[in-house]
Amino acid sequence: MSRIGKAPIPIPDEVKVGFDTSIISVEGPKGCLKLDLLNLVGLEVDESVIQVKALGGDRKSRAMHGLFRSLINNMVTGVTAGFTKSLEIVGVGYKAEADKQNLTLNVGYSNPVLVPIPEGLNVEVEKNTLVHVRGIDKQQVGEMAAKIRRIRKPEPYRGKGIRYLGEEIRRKVGKAGSK
Repeated sequence: MSRIGKAPIPIPDEVKVGFDTSIISVEGPKGCLKLDLLNLVGLEVDESVIQVKALGGDRKSRAMHGLFRSLINNMVTGVTAGFTKSLEIVGVGYKAEADKQNLTLNVGYSNPVLVPIPEGLNVEVEKNTLVHVRGIDKQQVGEMAAKIRRIRKPEPYRGKGIRYLGEEIRRKVGKAGSK
């Protein structure tokens, strides 16, 4: 049995959990999330705890046991507190601007790069160089942050580019001058 899967998921007071045969929905103060369950795992929902059970003893159902426990826990965390990924833009003249539908990045290309913001996410820009991606779906927040980072990855010689806040870039030594 999965060590992660064995742990019960506490349900806060402000969260409502609905469970059908193959769909679980979690509703809280920040929004509502739904997840389709596989027939390899089962759920026991009480007033204050969700317990995930593996229905079979095979390897696949044991693997899904821990996965679905983590996914459901992320849903409960998302509708109560939400998730945030922060990115910093490093480079002379590099900056970002955000409106409701698009994030505009000036990161050294001849034209600004427009990144559409998906429904359910909030992108804020602080001091033109700090981008915060917020939302209730952990997977969607991480995917959007990775998409933004992919536009201009940090390069190892000068460290310019878009990186996660707190990420360390391994710097390389440049070409040595001839004597």
